[in-house]
Amino acid sequence: MADRRSFLSEGAVTYAYLLLYIALSSGQIFFNKWVLSSKEINFPYPLGLTLLHMVFSSVLCFLLTKVFKIMKVEEGMTLEIYTTSVIPIGAMFAMTLWLGNTAYLYISVAFAQMLKAIMPVAVFILGVAAGLEVMSCRMLLIMSVISFGVLVASYGEINISWIGVVYQMGGVVGEALRLIFMEILVKRKGLKLNPISLMYYVSPCSAICLFIPWIFLEKPKMDARGTWDFHALILTLNSLCTFALNLSVFLVITHTSALTIRVAGVVKDWVVVLLSALLFADTKLTLINLFGYGIAIAGVAAYNNQKLKKEASRGSSDDKQQTNNSEDTPGSELLLENSFCYSGAEPTREAEKMIPRGMASPPTIETAEEMVRKS
Repeated sequence: MADRRSFLSEGAVTYAYLLLYIALSSGQIFFNKWVLSSKEINFPYPLGLTLLHMVFSSVLCFLLTKVFKIMKVEEGMTLEIYTTSVIPIGAMFAMTLWLGNTAYLYISVAFAQMLKAIMPVAVFILGVAAGLEVMSCRMLLIMSVISFGVLVASYGEINISWIGVVYQMGGVVGEALRLIFMEILVKRKGLKLNPISLMYYVSPCSAICLFIPWIFLEKPKMDARGTWDFHALILTLNSLCTFALNLSVFLVITHTSALTIRVAGVVKDWVVVLLSALLFADTKLTLINLFGYGIAIAGVAAYNNQKLKKEASRGSSDDKQQTNNSEDTPGSELLLENSFCYSGAEPTREAEKMIPRGMASPPTIETAEEMVRKS
């Protein structure tokens, strides 16, 4: 009886974390759209908003790790690793968020979310070019299904803006490059960081990468207004929600499996698409939209399944190797995850790797998988 109560309690906590992640992830996307397009807030500066997020994250990470010492920054970072890996990751991350937030000025949240479904295609193509993925007939078919679904969804869009599409596709390419750099950082550099450490190192770099174009592109526009009298409380809450979203990803990852996270991500995607039609006047869904998006999501699910099988096979071989290596210290390693979630970006399969090897398994509720994003 006690075991059953414990199981139910663990399951309830797990579902609570999943709901928190879905709520924060969806809410952050809506919050960003509202801040950027609302006449009441009057802050149509996606570059400035993203810069604010990065500065806020950098300050909070510093306070949590160096001042209050609530969390620990993993050791092992060197100047060579920072310049060859962290800076490219930070630059691509800045590019992803900048272009993705800019797209909200031209296209609806729902359509932007549909275009994000093309992410696995971009990641796979770049992965093949970088030697991290192997082309196969099965993967080629899956990529074709996803691409076809996105094309159908785009065909069904009533108020399509090609400028917005270009911005969103630019964000997708930036995110795909970031994931490739992260994969290289894990596999070839061997660096092992937890999410807070990753945010601690990458956020300042991204802030600098955003600050330079902001000076030339948006600061003159803000100066032309004659005043910087913005809604400080709302912008602060927006930045705080962004940081909370990243922490929720960590909680979800440590209490569930990668499969659970991916399905939660798919649920979040549909929540964003459907709710945005109710919240924003510029969102008008059509049956062709939804049909195409459904095809794309089916392709994404097949891609996730294929990746899980590959990772499961790799994980079993790694466990055997660890068992045979008496010098390994269980629980001492934290592997770098591929998931920042600022502004709606989504955790990937590698996110599960940041759980210490010696940590107890998550509760065995129905496991099911995350979205590929950014998401």
